[in-house]
Amino acid sequence: ICIRSFLMLSCIKVQRYRGHNMEIHESAEDYLEKILMLKNKNGTVRSIDIVNDLGYSKPSISIAMKKLRENGYIKMDDENLITLTDSGMAIATRIYDRHKTLTDLLLHIGVTHENAEKDACKIEHDISDETFDHIKAFLKKDSI
Repeated sequence: ICIRSFLMLSCIKVQRYRGHNMEIHESAEDYLEKILMLKNKNGTVRSIDIVNDLGYSKPSISIAMKKLRENGYIKMDDENLITLTDSGMAIATRIYDRHKTLTDLLLHIGVTHENAEKDACKIEHDISDETFDHIKAFLKKDSI
């Protein structure tokens, strides 16, 4: 997963999630995807888990988590466990599905695993829903 600095990213996209327009930074999508992946892998997620996984500083991750919390994408309890809200889960699931599908496509056409992962991360944010849906249907049809 590629993560860009949450503070330095200037590109804001308007995405539709569950019928609502939401402004979201590409980096926020990446953090939400990472939280989902860590939750699936470890069962629980704390900021330190994200620090350890990504190798970023604690203050950088703390600021990013604060922004995600303020925007209603995550909740943190008294033990600092991070939980995705419904809107955070919708975004994380959407991006993670795109990442997996695009990685599979790139591997199928002969791209190395390392490059497939990196390139899927770049593509997953910018590809249209129509194009993604057709890629997914193609992979399903051909049992890839």
